[in-house]
Amino acid sequence: MENDTQAYIKIPAPALKKIVAELLERYDVPPDHAAIVSDVLVTADLRGIESHGVGRLYTYYLSRLERGYLNPRPALTLTGNFGATFNMDADNGLGHVACYKAMQRSIELARQFGLGAGGIKNSNHFGIAGYYSMMALQKGMIGICLSNSQPLALPTFSRKRLLGTNPLSIAVPAGQSRPFVLDMATSVVPIGKIEVYKRKGAKVPPEWGADSLGLATSDPAQIFEGGGLFPLGGPAETAGYKGYGLSAAIDILAGVLTGSSFLSGVLNARVSPEPTGVGHFVAAIQIEAFMDTATFKERMDSFIAELKNAPLAEGCDKIYLAGEKEFLQWEQNMKDGVPVHQEVFAELSALCHKHNLPLPESYLVQP
Repeated sequence: MENDTQAYIKIPAPALKKIVAELLERYDVPPDHAAIVSDVLVTADLRGIESHGVGRLYTYYLSRLERGYLNPRPALTLTGNFGATFNMDADNGLGHVACYKAMQRSIELARQFGLGAGGIKNSNHFGIAGYYSMMALQKGMIGICLSNSQPLALPTFSRKRLLGTNPLSIAVPAGQSRPFVLDMATSVVPIGKIEVYKRKGAKVPPEWGADSLGLATSDPAQIFEGGGLFPLGGPAETAGYKGYGLSAAIDILAGVLTGSSFLSGVLNARVSPEPTGVGHFVAAIQIEAFMDTATFKERMDSFIAELKNAPLAEGCDKIYLAGEKEFLQWEQNMKDGVPVHQEVFAELSALCHKHNLPLPESYLVQP
């Protein structure tokens, strides 16, 4: 579905980050934590991942802070520390902050051991997984990030939600080429994409989700109300059992291994007054532990070139690398302003008015 450009209002990225951070601070989030969350959310919109951007600010985060369901000032503590690995208790705080701090530590350990890996328990939703894997790119390392989430997807042959969209991200540096950045849900699509279609009153492809009977549907409302998402691959006939297995494996690493909740134990952030129990797993790999970094980057450039120069399928004009479209979208939005849907813009305006902050209208990019 193409975006209706008339329904979007463009705000410069620095201004949008400022608005989001100031709103978070009004809910007792410390400024340094608010800056992290703001950067993660706006980065999602910059990269064209509207489903995980500023549109979730109130429904996923501020509303829980407002009701006291989420801890604005968590005490992040290490509950295990074994050489190159560690486990962190997020103290029911914002998942963005916990995962950011955990990836920082993983990078520090990777400098020392060649590999650093950490599990995070008692956390919450953290935005896009790619943000954290890309933190390692800035240090010339490979980054990995996994997370479980509330049950939204159906195990193959089931009509009960048990699996989260359980994202996976791997970021790998290259030389002359753009980095390889895989950032994907292990359901056919993330639930946020269904939200976007529902918000716009549009139908979804029937391969994306099922109704309450486990049957494919094009109605996003039926997916929300009693149905669920298909795992990556769709129903069994199109090998959805592979996505089912991958999602379950991520839940084992992010939920079972870290001591956090898993499967039906992960609660819905929109309605549950109890801690959601989300778990994450992050890792950083120091390339020098395997080979000279310059050599590796040359090899990555060759790898990427072979992929992109493969013969094109009929009617196609370009082969994209994982993350390439998002980098192109980032560059465009940094220049033109971040597109914010008019409903999200109205919500931001109402929140700023409520908390006596400058209204987003004052930051608008003129067409």
